[in-house]
Amino acid sequence: MSDLPHGAQVLHEERSGDFSTKLMRINVGPVHPATHGVLRLVVDLDGETVMGVAPRIGYLHTGFEKTMENRTWQQVVTYTNRMDYAHALGHDLAYVLAAEKLLDARVPERAQRIRVLLTELNRIASHLLGLGTGLLDMGALTPFFYTMRERDKILDILEMVSGVRMNYGYFRVGGLSRDLPEGFEEKVQAFIDEFPARLEEYLAMFADNPIWVNRVRGAGVVTRDTALEVGLTGPSARASGVNYDVRKAAPYSGYEDYDFEVPMAEEGDAEQRFAVRAREMEQSLRIVQQALVRLEPGPIKDPDRRISLPERHELETSMEAVIFHFKLVTEGFHPPMGEVYVPTESARGELGYYLVSDGGSMPYRVKVRTPSLVNVQAIEPASIGGTFADMVVNIATMDPVMGDVDK
Repeated sequence: MSDLPHGAQVLHEERSGDFSTKLMRINVGPVHPATHGVLRLVVDLDGETVMGVAPRIGYLHTGFEKTMENRTWQQVVTYTNRMDYAHALGHDLAYVLAAEKLLDARVPERAQRIRVLLTELNRIASHLLGLGTGLLDMGALTPFFYTMRERDKILDILEMVSGVRMNYGYFRVGGLSRDLPEGFEEKVQAFIDEFPARLEEYLAMFADNPIWVNRVRGAGVVTRDTALEVGLTGPSARASGVNYDVRKAAPYSGYEDYDFEVPMAEEGDAEQRFAVRAREMEQSLRIVQQALVRLEPGPIKDPDRRISLPERHELETSMEAVIFHFKLVTEGFHPPMGEVYVPTESARGELGYYLVSDGGSMPYRVKVRTPSLVNVQAIEPASIGGTFADMVVNIATMDPVMGDVDK
């Protein structure tokens, strides 16, 4: 035992004649650079072969769900985008849709279009991050710089709209915090015109590269039955032949009006998990283009004064508007008693918010169904029987965000 590396442990020894087999238990994380967050994996190895993987989560636990129950309905938006910081607008959208369902809110069409457009841009940015860091885990340094180049352009657009490059807080229950700035449409159109050629550039680097193909093809296979058994959703499930996308199965925010396809594969290996995400970026760009074309002038907030703050100019002439502004900011609104669950499609799979209202100014209960939690569970069936190096690839291609897991 004294000769084992730090954190390693011999589990058992099986003797058969003159031969013996020893399993070694090693600790991966919780700060290993290939774990895409503060994740710990307890791995049992027979040589280089993975015999068991036990994820240990909770190192990034923030208590967001309980914290949300002690904030007004509108203040909750401050916390939602901090769970999946790579696709923050996906969480914001899921929450406001659930709260609006409780309120029976009327969200203007312009606000719906802007929400879809920005959420899909954020989905592309998330997939670019997953693609670039995943390739980086396998030693491919160059594509990371290329993917970050385009991701940075998307962050420029999101900063233009919200004022920040992360944790945007731009969506509101009932609409948006403010309208789009001048020059937004031109900047988005420039990205739409440029990105297809950039995506082809990425794929040309590695998609048909024999080194890449030999590295990922057949690695980390998750069968369709296994994906269904563990509840896997999103691109990782669709790479295993599970034809489920919430935007098609239960459309929200007007997704039924957009023409797009859901990329699928049957192999369920690491290669296809990467490929599905790459093709999803093409479809997200199609949605962004359609939303941009259909963007018409109009209101961006529910006119119902229960939800939305008065316009700034009203505060200069109406004492009633000042009083209402004060009450809405300090106390918030009061949805009727009830409970709702609204599923959406984040960059990682089905993301749903379960909200319970007791008629008060704060949620009585908040429960978030996050896709990354299931994605982490799927690392085990994908890795057992493969090599330790393949396990690192599986973590990358499942693309979990640990804030989305621990919440």
